[in-house]
Amino acid sequence: MKAPRIIECVPNFSEGRNDQFIQGIGETVSKIPGVKLLHVDPGKSTNRTVVTFAGDPDAVIEAAFQAIAYAASKIDMRTHHGEHPRMGATDVCPLIPISGISIEETVKYAKKLGERVGSELNIPVYLYEAASSRDYRKNLADIRSGEYEGLEQKMKLPEWKPDYGPSGFNPASGATVIGARDFLIAYNVNLNTRSVKLANEVAFDIRENGRPVKDELTGKLLKNANGEVVRKAGTCKSVKAIGWYIDEYQLAQVSMNLTNMNETALHTAFEECRKAADKYGLIVTGSELVGLVPKRALMEAGQYFLHKQKRSLGVSEEECIDIAIQSLGLNSITSFDPKKRIIEYMLEEKKNQLVDLSLEKFIQETAADSPTPGGGSVSAYLAALGAALGAMVANLTAHKKGYEDQFEFFSATAADAQIKINELLFLVDEDTRAFNQIMEAFRLPKSTPEEKSIRKKAIKKANQYAIDIPMKTMETAASCLPFIKAMTEKGNPNSISDAGVGALCIQAAVSGASLNVQINAAGLEDEVLKKSLFEKSQNLEEKITKEVGEIIAAIKTKLASGN
Repeated sequence: MKAPRIIECVPNFSEGRNDQFIQGIGETVSKIPGVKLLHVDPGKSTNRTVVTFAGDPDAVIEAAFQAIAYAASKIDMRTHHGEHPRMGATDVCPLIPISGISIEETVKYAKKLGERVGSELNIPVYLYEAASSRDYRKNLADIRSGEYEGLEQKMKLPEWKPDYGPSGFNPASGATVIGARDFLIAYNVNLNTRSVKLANEVAFDIRENGRPVKDELTGKLLKNANGEVVRKAGTCKSVKAIGWYIDEYQLAQVSMNLTNMNETALHTAFEECRKAADKYGLIVTGSELVGLVPKRALMEAGQYFLHKQKRSLGVSEEECIDIAIQSLGLNSITSFDPKKRIIEYMLEEKKNQLVDLSLEKFIQETAADSPTPGGGSVSAYLAALGAALGAMVANLTAHKKGYEDQFEFFSATAADAQIKINELLFLVDEDTRAFNQIMEAFRLPKSTPEEKSIRKKAIKKANQYAIDIPMKTMETAASCLPFIKAMTEKGNPNSISDAGVGALCIQAAVSGASLNVQINAAGLEDEVLKKSLFEKSQNLEEKITKEVGEIIAAIKTKLASGN
């Protein structure tokens, strides 16, 4: 199961005092299908509103365009004043990849948005960060230098010709900066002190910019041949940090911006703060995340701490994230609810899913007088149970005395099994959704030739999907057998029967899904395709049946011999 393609957008608008505008900008974003408004943060002193939304990339850039258009219709920069630097009605509009999409792909969306804003709204657009067309335009502060008041003269310079839109000054809307950047994590680490000086010592040690170097004899700052102050780099790349005191908490913190998770992960920043704090007799007592965070940041942290504890990585997503929360001390000051703080969870639509039912409810739902859930969903669930038994044996063996030298192998096996479990649980509900699509297609009107044509195409498309899903179940289930077999051969001997039951679950799942492929393929008009699907499913079923038979025979031989 591929991660959904999600990007986040955080446009900053030069209006933070007009309640009608603030409400309107949120409504403009919210009405775009495929986008979820996550936060609206107005500031009166800055006269600026920051809006956060996320969703499908195409939907997000549509929402961004509509929001920029709305701001252009409501804000006149000739009368705007505020404490924050700005150069346009929509001052800056970054796109941020969250899941299932690379920064390179996100750049393409930034350029698509910039071109449309320039051509349709007649607003000059500058590209920045990863989308920048020139090195000197990467930094937002450099582009914004001179602000709105200096923009007209600045735009007359050849080097400041906009990337999109008119090259002349737009007095009402100013200019907009659009780009793509990595997710910025605002993160504070708590210290057992009220001393800002000590908190800054830790910040100097860990931030990329480090600290100025002084001459040991004179105490004066050292400078290089160009007259620049010599600095000793900190331990964390792409991290900005300062120390400050929070009166509300009665403690000092190291306040950080992590601008590139790939260079410095959340847990790395925490650990480096902990190591630096120890040098000054300090203790890290916890930490806090400001705003939302991608799931990946906490999953990586959870896996890091699990590995540090010499625990298997083959735990559920929920447990892995909980390990991260506890290890980072994210509950030390205020309660941290992952459902409200992780972007992907915020975007999830609440659905009545089969996988959310209790075992009893699932069985009774299957037994009810409705065609769903049927054999396809049950087959996927059986495969998930088989993978879960493989994960269980791997986890048990990873922590068993005498298997220390193979810990990494069993931990990695259990982690792989968790990935398969999630893929198969998705297919439990997707099989039912595929069947429902067929029913919906058959309910389409068929009064006119055009309606009949539309209905026929919809039925064909839905039927093909109803074939693809059980085929995917077969293939995913079959891919679980190698690690289950490995557990019968190398795993804890006391759990060999559990691995055997897992193999039998996989066999039943593959055979069951094969039947679903064939019953849906039976009605195909394309005889060549039909024959191909029958042969593919039957061949895979026969292969798995043979392999499982060999696994069970080997298990029975071991049990009979007592080895």
